Amino acid sequence: MINLFQPCVGAEELDAVAEVFQDHWLGHGPRTKAFEAAFAAHLDVAPEHVIFINSGTAGLFLAVESLDLEEGDEVVLPSLSFLAAANAVTTAGGRPVFCDVDPRTLNPTLEDIERALTERTRAVVVLHYGGYPGEIVRIARRCRELGIALVEDAACSVASRVDGRAVGTFGDLAMWSFDAMKVLVTGDGGMIYVRDAEQAARIRRLAYHGLAQPSGFGHAKVSARWWELDIPEPGRRVIGNDLTAAIGSVQLRRLPAMVARRKEIVDRYDQELAGLDTLLTPPPLPEGQESTHYFYWVQMAPGVRDEVAGDLLADGIYTTFRYAPLHRVPAYGPSAPELPASDWAADRTLCLPLHPDLSDADVLTVTASLRKALENRRAGAVA
Repeated sequence: MINLFQPCVGAEELDAVAEVFQDHWLGHGPRTKAFEAAFAAHLDVAPEHVIFINSGTAGLFLAVESLDLEEGDEVVLPSLSFLAAANAVTTAGGRPVFCDVDPRTLNPTLEDIERALTERTRAVVVLHYGGYPGEIVRIARRCRELGIALVEDAACSVASRVDGRAVGTFGDLAMWSFDAMKVLVTGDGGMIYVRDAEQAARIRRLAYHGLAQPSGFGHAKVSARWWELDIPEPGRRVIGNDLTAAIGSVQLRRLPAMVARRKEIVDRYDQELAGLDTLLTPPPLPEGQESTHYFYWVQMAPGVRDEVAGDLLADGIYTTFRYAPLHRVPAYGPSAPELPASDWAADRTLCLPLHPDLSDADVLTVTASLRKALENRRAGAVA
């Protein structure tokens, strides 16, 4: 089977894990702090604004929880988002309001977001689809003008930049996912960035039970009766640990090479699929933008897409569509808005295999199978 996603891990990661075992400290500790500092340097921000947590989903929940939403408060987000974003808003007592997207980039435009804003809007959550930065500069500027919080779901965008600036640092909060299907992997894990220093300190507390200070061995040298608790507000336990942080530190060092290989695969897909009148490939990046190249998506006629996915699966090639439109999910609201571009993309888009261990031969296998499937359904196959 040619996998859609596949972690790129090996001897370096194993050696890092072995060192953690030898030190007999697997929990939150010095390697966690080192990983946070290295990731902060990657973002070009101060380390105290970055917190290593156990998942990107936990980052979304912490970010939305820190907004202190009240009943009736709305949060605008693209319908083509991972469900954790809508779950975080709903759980925090807010109402997710879904906006449309550009049908080709699957990123929301500023105009898409503005159409969904009301006097009840407290925040905007933007997903950078497939690693494409999208219109984050315009969106961030407008949110600042309106006094609306901006949360960047940068799960797909660990190496994406606009004019050299890291995606995730344009808004007020951002999170990244390091699960086993992402670009930088730690098995499970994530990172959250918080622009405001006081809010960052609060989120760090909320990530570890709400404790204002640790109560364990690390605090024993600086405080008498270190076991006593100081909890300004209750939290949960979603912190990262040294075992996963050790893997993450290695992955971060390897990130440029892994992204470069992903870019080679994307270029090869573009080359092999050029000229097909029954298929649309991802649009080129605007000048000054860099992508992590998490997804490579193609678009074709509705109905044909599903049949093509079945043909590829029969050939041992796994594909999928990410992300299913949330405005079609009844749990998130009594009525669905009209989002024609999201519907158009959801019925036509297919994500092809993309990971650093994909060989050139694998890419040719995928594109040959895709061409064959499209040719078999040429009639009515134009996207």
